[in-house]
Amino acid sequence: MLNKLRDQPIRSNLKLKHLVPTNNMNNIQKLKGAILVGILQFVSFQSFSQTDLSWAISNLPKVEKPTFKADTFNIIKYGAVSDGIILNSKSIHDATEDCSIKSGGVVLIPAGLWSTGPIVLNSNVNLHLQSDAVLSFTKDHSQYKLVQTNCEGLDAVRNESPISGTNFVNIAITGKGIIDGNDDSWRMVKKEKLTASQWDNVVASGGVVDPKGRIWYPSEQSLKGSTLKGAGILEAGKFLKDYEDNKDFLRPNLIGLASSKKVLLEGVTFQNSPAWNVHPLMCENLTISDIRVRNLWYGQNGDGLDFESCKNGMIENSVFDVGDDGICIELGRDAQGRKIAMPTENILIKNCTVYHVHDSCVVRSEMSGGAKNLFGTDIGLRFKTTRGRGGIVEKIYIKNITMKDSASEAILFNMYYAALDPVVLKGENREAPKVDLLPVTEETPQFKDIYVKNVVCNGAETAVFIRGLRERKINNIHLENITIQAKKGIESQDAKDISFKYVNLIVKETTPVVDVTNSSGLSFDGLKYSKNAALLFNIKGASS
Repeated sequence: MLNKLRDQPIRSNLKLKHLVPTNNMNNIQKLKGAILVGILQFVSFQSFSQTDLSWAISNLPKVEKPTFKADTFNIIKYGAVSDGIILNSKSIHDATEDCSIKSGGVVLIPAGLWSTGPIVLNSNVNLHLQSDAVLSFTKDHSQYKLVQTNCEGLDAVRNESPISGTNFVNIAITGKGIIDGNDDSWRMVKKEKLTASQWDNVVASGGVVDPKGRIWYPSEQSLKGSTLKGAGILEAGKFLKDYEDNKDFLRPNLIGLASSKKVLLEGVTFQNSPAWNVHPLMCENLTISDIRVRNLWYGQNGDGLDFESCKNGMIENSVFDVGDDGICIELGRDAQGRKIAMPTENILIKNCTVYHVHDSCVVRSEMSGGAKNLFGTDIGLRFKTTRGRGGIVEKIYIKNITMKDSASEAILFNMYYAALDPVVLKGENREAPKVDLLPVTEETPQFKDIYVKNVVCNGAETAVFIRGLRERKINNIHLENITIQAKKGIESQDAKDISFKYVNLIVKETTPVVDVTNSSGLSFDGLKYSKNAALLFNIKGASS
């Protein structure tokens, strides 16, 4: 089997050991559920030589949790009415202010349906939703003022988040209730993602359809905003009032917390967000435990959780079922991200369940600030960026991941990210990019020093896809004890020092099982593959 190579014989930079053909095409355990994330660690490492990386978790800084006085401030005592109609914004604001002034405590949202406008948290306040409490945010967009904020790593203007907080200490949202963002008043919908009857119902509800008949918008103002290049990006010399004409298009994130310390989100269900659901920005010491995040699967930009330039965090025992990425690591974009230079670091993600999403766990293309010291998982594990972003993603440890029915890649590293739908494409853009050798500058991104261990995936388009830049290859990636059932095997382009140890590939397309282009230092130890494989390796343009 080893002599079935295309183009050229095995070169010295391809190390092979213990390759085992197997007849067993059904040896992956049948799994229930969707994608289960074991442990994803984003951390600093001290020794690459250790095969068991469990020690690294103990090296993480302990996340400081907020503490609160037992004093309770029931919003009913401040005039709140649970009829689903009257806006309770003032009552909740007054309870929150009073709580903070009196050295903190619990602002209680009792059982019932509570309609409200946007809420601003305050230091030493625990917003607690009792079981059967629903906090429903109004569809009246006039209640949401335009604010200067951050959107996908850039300074931007958006409608204020339904729940927000900036420069606070000791804040929490807890309980067993539901926070609902009423996304259908904000969100556009693509016709291709609905059945005919669903599309007819959406169109009949009001709003407008774009001239091509492909996308429904909730208002003319929203449609107008979609036609403007860089709509909502903050421009020099402009004021908030200059963005009023496309206000409906500037959808808010459901929870927007910025520059705050000791933050706790626990037990609550966050759903139907106009855009991203939970977005901590430049926060420190965050604990996210036992939450549920839900958006309609066809919702545009409906990420579950986006950690951006945050430090010291724990995400555990939570469930994500949304219309875009599940758990995202954001790091700032382009020159703005590099100027701020605040990497996301010291994050532990464990025991989370991710259902219908584009990516279960992803280091996003907005990575200009860099990422380091991270632990943790349509695409299972996804690292994506492109030229112009700059930044370094490094020291990532991922282990104990179980996945089922990934619509595209199970494991992906791509430095030619084009912001196209991976589910529609069945993976990242499969057209071979124009390969140029450009100078390395501060705009050149980098992926290196990433460890992935103990992964099982039952069903994917491609098992492993690695695509670096000619001028800066993806470097020092270690995949160990991996079993993947997929249509295609491994593709490696412009990579170096990639280690595959005890990898079991059960793939349909076997010409080849492993496709290598312009890569060096690849090693395979204990590779298992289909016995009937027509071509094990295809090697093209391998460098020395």
